[in-house]
Amino acid sequence: MTMSALIMIILTQGTVIAATIYFFRKVLKVPQNTEPDSYSDNNTE
Repeated sequence: MTMSALIMIILTQGTVIAATIYFFRKVLKVPQNTEPDSYSDNNTE
């Protein structure tokens, strides 16, 4: 394997890992929904 191929693999994997971490953090930091999740909680009868 040439040095340029090794650098390309490392950069590509680093980019994919960085994007994955970024989007996981973005999804996990969303505020919780204040609406009730259950249909029974919406039942007023």
